[in-house]
Amino acid sequence: MATLTQLVEQEFKQAIEEGKDASLVESLRPEWTAAGDDEQQLQIVWEKLQALPIRDDFPFDEPSDLPGIRSKRTHAVRQEKLTYGDDVLYDRTYGAWLGRCAGCALGKPIEGFMGDFAGLSSKDRVKLYLTAVGPSEWPMNNYVPEHSPAEEKTGKASCLPSTREHIKFMESDDDIRYTVIGQKIFTEVGKGFTTYDMMQLWLDALPYRWVCTAETQAYRNYVLRDQNHTQAWQGLPSAQRDQGVDWAWVATHQNPYREWIGAQIRADHFGYAAPGNMELAAEFAWRDARMSHVKNGIYGEMFVAAMVAAAYVYDEPQIIIEAGLAEIPASSRLYHEMKLVIDICRKYHNDPANFEAVHDDIYTLLGHYHCVHTNNNAALVVAGLLLGGHDFEKVITIAVMGGWDTDCNGATAGSIAGAMIGAAKLPKKWTDPLNDTLNSLIAGYHPIAISECAKRSVGIARRVIE
Repeated sequence: MATLTQLVEQEFKQAIEEGKDASLVESLRPEWTAAGDDEQQLQIVWEKLQALPIRDDFPFDEPSDLPGIRSKRTHAVRQEKLTYGDDVLYDRTYGAWLGRCAGCALGKPIEGFMGDFAGLSSKDRVKLYLTAVGPSEWPMNNYVPEHSPAEEKTGKASCLPSTREHIKFMESDDDIRYTVIGQKIFTEVGKGFTTYDMMQLWLDALPYRWVCTAETQAYRNYVLRDQNHTQAWQGLPSAQRDQGVDWAWVATHQNPYREWIGAQIRADHFGYAAPGNMELAAEFAWRDARMSHVKNGIYGEMFVAAMVAAAYVYDEPQIIIEAGLAEIPASSRLYHEMKLVIDICRKYHNDPANFEAVHDDIYTLLGHYHCVHTNNNAALVVAGLLLGGHDFEKVITIAVMGGWDTDCNGATAGSIAGAMIGAAKLPKKWTDPLNDTLNSLIAGYHPIAISECAKRSVGIARRVIE
């Protein structure tokens, strides 16, 4: 867990990104420096940063409440009826689970390459690592090799169970554990789950050491606050308990990571549970996201959940992406920036041969964000979908070759593509090495067949639809 000194330091950048006057923000930096490790003084600086208003000329309007979000959406079709039976629903859901696992495993060994190192950007580290192995390795076309002659310049691969030489199953990873948690909330509570229910499931199923950044802060904040009302709430229904929690405080107190990627990677099962119902999938995602994120952090999860739901009924990536964007505020940074990314891809004719030029332009546009921010990583997912089209291999590899949070982006892009394409048409080159096996470390899901996860998701989706 980060120190309060580090949290306040990160808050300076977050405050400017969300629209506070940079000069006013930076005027508080001497106080932060003078505070050293004095937590009382650091908290004062934190509170001053929080109290600064959004500047009048900030061009974005970014609510975090569901009615506010919905009021700023574009007009769109928000639900389509499924026109097929359970066999096709299962094929698409199994494809989504397999795609998520394959994409995650692809990016997992090079997740540690997300920042700049030895003068190399994240994407350049990925390229150098692979091209040093051999020219046939680029563009990426297989799982990551365990070693590269360029390791001194790029860093070493990690997560050996996901490397080419060792992969035999989907190993435990936060991107996959959150998908399991998404399934468990429907199994244990049902579609009427609240944010309170989700937090209780975290406390039961996710050890504190398994969460990071925004999730770490929210977990800690909730436990600190929960001590004050656990006894008083005995016998109260979940909805009433949910209303009694100050979720805005839980999501923001000493949490400068509140717009990072953590919520976005939790989105997928909300789409699996509401196939074809983009609005409901996004609402499920909002209930989950708001306990740890605000603004674009919330929108990222809603965007992805809606894209997954849309992939069950639409077969064109552009339409799927637009359906996802229709569930978030058109007045937000995420909406605006994804539109610019769509334009970048269009500039290069959505041609996968131009993926490096697309990545370069995305880095120019969004490289100011932290390497695990929501917006820049969502851009790589969008690029993977648009350039990859119906070629699953191109979708996941283009998303991963862009660097930054490689396993998250591979997993998200793979999940959406898998739902669109279906399991039967996914290349066995990517799915066979997983041996239909997930080892998630979560009780009841370690080990478990990925196909069994898909069967359970279909049952949940049918109950939600009915």
